[in-house]
Amino acid sequence: MSDDILSIIPVDPQWQPERDAVERVVPLVKKLVPGTGNGGDVEIDVRWHDTVALVDCGINLETIRCPLCQAALDTEWWGDALTDRYDDGFTTLTVDVPCCGETISLNALDYDWPLGFARFAIAVRNPGRAAFSEGELTELADGLGQPLKQVWTHI
Repeated sequence: MSDDILSIIPVDPQWQPERDAVERVVPLVKKLVPGTGNGGDVEIDVRWHDTVALVDCGINLETIRCPLCQAALDTEWWGDALTDRYDDGFTTLTVDVPCCGETISLNALDYDWPLGFARFAIAVRNPGRAAFSEGELTELADGLGQPLKQVWTHI
């Protein structure tokens, strides 16, 4: 059986919210997601990481592009870059892209479907809804105190 996970993560991969902010935001997430707390298969998981972690989109990933020159990046190159940084605990996300030779963060590449890197995430398993609207995402970001982005994972 496959699952969908809708995660919200800070735009800044290193940032983590205060715990009281999370306690205020989780009820809002529950309000926005049908089926939470009703015995359904919707689960909300708050994830804290000691180091930066990849929040990937699973099989949804279609293309990766350089935001500087718009060239498509090879997934094998990207996988090698991830492995190299994973081995160091993602202490750095910077890479020299092979297309134009510029230095950029892996977090800044253009991913279709979006993914990101974070030390904090709120993940909703099988949310039974589409992605959060811009207004909802802004409301969640205001509650946590940091701009957010969302990642839709299919596994």
